[in-house]
Amino acid sequence: MATTLSRCFTLALFMVILMASISSSLANMANMNVVDKCWGGNPLWRSQRQQLAKCSVGFAGKMINNIGKDVVKYKVTDPSDDPLSPKSGTLRYGTTMIKGKVWITFKNSMTITLQRPLLLSSFTAIDGRGVDVHITGAGCLLVYQVTGIIIHGLRIHHCKAQPPSTLMGPNAKVIPLGQMDGDAIRLVTARKVWIDHNTLYECQDGLLDVTRGSTNVTVSNNWFRNQDKVMLLGHDDGHLRDRNMMVTVIFNHFGPNCNQRMPRVRHGYAHVANNFYQGWEQYAIGGSMSPSIKSEANFFVAPNDVGNKEVTWRKGEKGLWKFYSVGDVLKNGASFNKQTGVDGAKPNYSQEQNFKVVNAMFVKELTSESGVLQCSRGLIC
Repeated sequence: MATTLSRCFTLALFMVILMASISSSLANMANMNVVDKCWGGNPLWRSQRQQLAKCSVGFAGKMINNIGKDVVKYKVTDPSDDPLSPKSGTLRYGTTMIKGKVWITFKNSMTITLQRPLLLSSFTAIDGRGVDVHITGAGCLLVYQVTGIIIHGLRIHHCKAQPPSTLMGPNAKVIPLGQMDGDAIRLVTARKVWIDHNTLYECQDGLLDVTRGSTNVTVSNNWFRNQDKVMLLGHDDGHLRDRNMMVTVIFNHFGPNCNQRMPRVRHGYAHVANNFYQGWEQYAIGGSMSPSIKSEANFFVAPNDVGNKEVTWRKGEKGLWKFYSVGDVLKNGASFNKQTGVDGAKPNYSQEQNFKVVNAMFVKELTSESGVLQCSRGLIC
């Protein structure tokens, strides 16, 4: 009888705690952005991780091709790295040796020091929620000629340049690789990529490059800090394939100590909305080769020192530039001058890509949990 009563009490206590957690989550969901609201209030998210794939918005669209009964659930247990013969249990084994869809999680917190850049196979999701995963070393992440990529919940930092090398690539094939400049994440001819809730900082070159025909990319809820060149969209002025590039940059926190390229856009299209800019040195958003950039409802705080208060930078203005501001908040003397092509750079999202851009006055709240999540504001860890 006593045992039965004890079990009943334990069950009742569990239900009370669960209901309290759900109630707290629902109360805090009002302060979440549309991406986090989709999954962050679910107390069962650990057992329903693939729900995340239905939460992306912007040009990446929903990542439903990354989920299903045929997904391999792979858990990283070993932080070591062998670029040519990846061991089972390591991150590189999960991103290169498993055929088909793979959803990668981590057994516990760890630091992975890459010996060479890490390539990802198509339909790979790296999910760092619930633990603290640091990735550093040579490279770091290279998304090369693949589709269907989710990168979520990682701290990627102190990535170094890497000379030409040979390493294990997608579909368990050893491939040669050229010079790598030392970016945290680099996309090359990649499609349908979602980069969400990562913290990126202090890399040798940049934090994120989207280049050489990559498109349908959403960059959301990330924290970019302590970096000169932050985000490059478009390989170089002569790479015309980047005219088809479409990138959504939303709910990110830029700063402190970021200099430029938040983002810098060549040729293609960028919808930059609901981001928080904590100062800059040269500029915040810039471009060349007649890109189309819609800056919408961002919160720009210019640097305190006497310097460049102007948000934008333009290299050459021949051609039909479309670069303008809608509903941005400009603080501490920030300015957004010389707007061109006003109303001519609408994203024209499909139904699954579309989302509501909120008033810029709410951006600081909506981006307060940018970067790797810390199990707060209703997220039940």
